[in-house]
Amino acid sequence: MSHSPPFFEKNEKAARTTPFDTLLVANRGEIACRVMRTARRMGLKTVAVYSDADASARHVREADEAVRLGPAAARESYLNIDAVIDAAKRTGSGAIHPGYGFLSENGGFVKALEEAGVTFVGPPASAIAAMGDKSAAKVRMANAGVPLVPGYHGDDQEDTLLRAEADKIGYPVMLKASAGGGGKGMRVVESTEAFQAALDGCRRESKAAFGDDRMLIEKYLVQPRHVEVQVFCDHDGNGVYLFERDCSIQRRHQKVIEEAPAPGMTAELRSAMGDAAVRAAQEIGYVGAGTVEFLLDGSPGRDGAFYFMEMNTRLQVEHPVTEMITGQDLVEWQLRVAMGEPLPCTQDELTITGHSFEARIYAEDPDQDFLPATGLLTRFALDLAGAGLSADQVRLDSGVESGDTVSMHYDPMLAKLIVHGPDRGAALATLNRALAALDVQGVVTNRAFLMRLATHPGFKNTGFKNIELDTRFIERNEATLFAPRTYSMEAYASAALIGLHQLAQECESDSPWDRHDGFRLNAPHTIRIALCDPWLSQGPAQAPDSDEAVVIVEGKRNAGESLWNLTINDETLTASLQPLTGDAVAVTLNGHRRRLQARRDGHVVIMADPSGETRLFWRRIDAINHGHHEAESTLTAPMHGTVVALLVAPAAAIEKGMPLMVMEAMKMEHTMMAPADGSVAAFHFQAGDTVSQGDVLLEFAPRE
Repeated sequence: MSHSPPFFEKNEKAARTTPFDTLLVANRGEIACRVMRTARRMGLKTVAVYSDADASARHVREADEAVRLGPAAARESYLNIDAVIDAAKRTGSGAIHPGYGFLSENGGFVKALEEAGVTFVGPPASAIAAMGDKSAAKVRMANAGVPLVPGYHGDDQEDTLLRAEADKIGYPVMLKASAGGGGKGMRVVESTEAFQAALDGCRRESKAAFGDDRMLIEKYLVQPRHVEVQVFCDHDGNGVYLFERDCSIQRRHQKVIEEAPAPGMTAELRSAMGDAAVRAAQEIGYVGAGTVEFLLDGSPGRDGAFYFMEMNTRLQVEHPVTEMITGQDLVEWQLRVAMGEPLPCTQDELTITGHSFEARIYAEDPDQDFLPATGLLTRFALDLAGAGLSADQVRLDSGVESGDTVSMHYDPMLAKLIVHGPDRGAALATLNRALAALDVQGVVTNRAFLMRLATHPGFKNTGFKNIELDTRFIERNEATLFAPRTYSMEAYASAALIGLHQLAQECESDSPWDRHDGFRLNAPHTIRIALCDPWLSQGPAQAPDSDEAVVIVEGKRNAGESLWNLTINDETLTASLQPLTGDAVAVTLNGHRRRLQARRDGHVVIMADPSGETRLFWRRIDAINHGHHEAESTLTAPMHGTVVALLVAPAAAIEKGMPLMVMEAMKMEHTMMAPADGSVAAFHFQAGDTVSQGDVLLEFAPRE
């Protein structure tokens, strides 16, 4: 059965549409590539749009046609409604799929498409408007009988009133952009004293991201799980839910790892949440794919209590995990419903098979407060064969390939790694193996951090009654997730062998003078290798000697296999290395054989297996130039971006850790802190200026 539409008649029905043979995707990156993949399978011609920064991007290369929209800035390209509609007319596109982000939840865009006679693959403008204003949406949901979190959703936005409402609700509270989403314009406020600063920051971020700085306030649940329900409605108002996803693993209110189904869900709770989600969609006359997001209270005595948070009137980033457990292609559902067809399945025909995880691969540095990274992707590959995995188990939705450039202009997400298994434990084991098999070089990513998350005991063993799984998981486990790196003797030995092996592959000459295996005339074949944490090294000849390990290697090559004796801290290991399929190698130490994914990025050896990733800076120490880093008197930009605000006056006395200036990059604000007690001698940029990574932002004068 499908859910009948008791509320649908209250709203204007979406206009019937006609089939189309050409689809324009008004987006970029991995979602554009993913939508076009299904469209091509359905026999549709695909059209891409692009900015100057994306002229050679993967989604442009894969489309049948592509049209330039404008300069790199999103407001002049991907957000330019007139340019997008003109591209549709020029290419004869009968429909536009918005992906997510950009124009996907813009009611004005939908109305403009209606006037132009182009089908929008999504809900009617009225539904977007109903859920786009989060304050008004709360009222609609209350009318539909959907439970709400206590909060303030009023029109009066005066500062003192908002603060009074927060005081009344009781701290901690969550400030949220009324027109927002994706973690933009959101802050947790712990006290009345911290309220005004948080409000100012939220308003700036919301205004920059959505052109709207209205706020709503909600009680911040201390141990909530973020569980969302995938809903689908057709033009007759019939609705179904395709079960739930748990998206509790977040940082800065942005999802990191998602899974389906949610761990520990009972049949009764699943049905209650699903029915509430469909009621929410039918209340606003919804059509197409949507996601109703709930907070599931995991605090003692509150298990099973859930509250409406918001509805995303579009396809979600994490939709692949739902596809994996249901066997349905949600983009195909979108396109068929957009053509006026009924829902492909009834509620009774939908079932759950197995378990699925999605890990978001970002160009960012978790060890540097998740700063976005840019640059050339010298390598981007997934070695399924070397990891012993199959395409049935692992899916990589990517918007990039080796040789592509990661720009400062857009969201830093590169790809999504999605896995499936018969149960949660098997799926998680596959996720760890697949992360180990992913090779990204040239740009810093969060891959190692994802592996630490996925192997964390609290995440591996979580269940509905286990409070480990909630939206503060990363914050609560910061000490272990960001613990100082330690390295075993086995790690040093393996890195030494892998570095030698990969150097040897680069030099296949028969001359002993060209070999890298330690050959010396009238002397033992000995090599001395220094290894240290990559962050301790600033170049191929510099590393603090107190923090490095020295491996003395003696060995020979025999029938294609490297045989060695390794001495580390006066202990000797017998070792061998055997190349396997793809990037996989087998390292044997004292008779213990381990299979690793191994690669080298410059002077860094990268080793990964399902238990995690290890990176070690590798070099021969024939000649060493030891050096120590001197304190800098300048503060440089850690990324490309725009200066938002200067927070202190030049020459004013400041303490270490005080905020000095705010930058914005990739839609998020980043605060630059004082490195020591002292003062700012001079700022080199003002609010509104654009800066490049490495630019000197200010001169800092440490206190004597």
